[in-house]
Amino acid sequence: MAEIPEIRLADPATLADPLAAYAQARERGPLARLVTPGFGTMWAVTRYAEVKAMLTDPRFALNASTYQRLDVPEHCRRYLRTMQEMEGEEHARLRRLVSPAFTARRAAEFRPRIVPLVDNLLDELVERAEDGVVDLLPGFAGPLPMDVICELVGIPAADRGRWREYGAAVAAGHGPAFVAAVPAIMRDAANAVVGRTGGSGVDLLAELVGIHAEDSDRLSETELVTLVWHLVLAGQTPTNVIANAAEALLRHPDQLAALRVDQGLLPGAVEELTRWCGPQLLSLPRYAREDVEIAGVPIGKGEPVTAMLAGANRDPRAFAEPDRLDLRRPAGRPGHLGYGHGPHFCLGAALARVQIEVALGALLRRFPGLALVEGGARRVPDPGTWRLTELRVALRP
Repeated sequence: MAEIPEIRLADPATLADPLAAYAQARERGPLARLVTPGFGTMWAVTRYAEVKAMLTDPRFALNASTYQRLDVPEHCRRYLRTMQEMEGEEHARLRRLVSPAFTARRAAEFRPRIVPLVDNLLDELVERAEDGVVDLLPGFAGPLPMDVICELVGIPAADRGRWREYGAAVAAGHGPAFVAAVPAIMRDAANAVVGRTGGSGVDLLAELVGIHAEDSDRLSETELVTLVWHLVLAGQTPTNVIANAAEALLRHPDQLAALRVDQGLLPGAVEELTRWCGPQLLSLPRYAREDVEIAGVPIGKGEPVTAMLAGANRDPRAFAEPDRLDLRRPAGRPGHLGYGHGPHFCLGAALARVQIEVALGALLRRFPGLALVEGGARRVPDPGTWRLTELRVALRP
């Protein structure tokens, strides 16, 4: 058996260019050993086919050990166990309750409510600009996902300024602001549920409150609040996709020009950009429920395994010329893994796709001469997320 490569996530070279490190490991074999800060050493599946197989294999499960426990006040602790760490029928039961709100059809129907949110932020972007230059992260990519999820869930307009602050803290990743935001989101989610109890509405919160009122065994109060805060938290994913995609387009003028000429390319472009520069580098670690093998390599019961999503999305065994950004790449043959795969496939993927499409389309139409400011794109060394901390652009009409 070939020697298993090792990747140290804290290595400066890996942090600076994780895709290069993942590619080297992937071409040496389908498995690597990942030395991680916080989680210790775990297995990493490097190739597309093996990643898909692992993510659908019930012998690998998410559990409480998957997560670094948040330090939240005592009254918030009952809301910590989210649907994401559940498996089997328990996970399926809760997913069935909310999945109707996140179908492709519902996402398409929701598009007209996303458009004015995008337009409002673009108006604010012009006002924020100094000498025509503005940072797209705090001015556009950051607040949009929170505005969208608040609209979907049914957070009152008067409260959304505070929720935007939460979204900025979540998008920034770990740190004091993130730690403080999570219990605040839980508190406000609980308040939103109480405020809607006995009321009416046509949003997701109204639907979930109605389910709880009809049958609390089907959806308990704790589960209801947990669902709401977790949906809000998970709904911030498009921030980094929008920012990464905007930077990628501005650095690939041929692809940007093609998209400007034909915005009919947008749906496929969103898929290709998510494959090529999606923010999620690694999946949440699963734990082997029994002794098992991956590609002939024995994995012991209880050992953690992660999927190297970014590496799999550039696997030449699955994608022709995988390192080339090609907005005309045929979609779905095969599908990228930017939203995961299997039972825990991202619930909000359809909504995220529509949101990203509307955001990029409007941004490019509004500012035909949009250009990246020299030195305006800055990234943070983050072993789990490929994300920008700054994206300064010139708003040229």
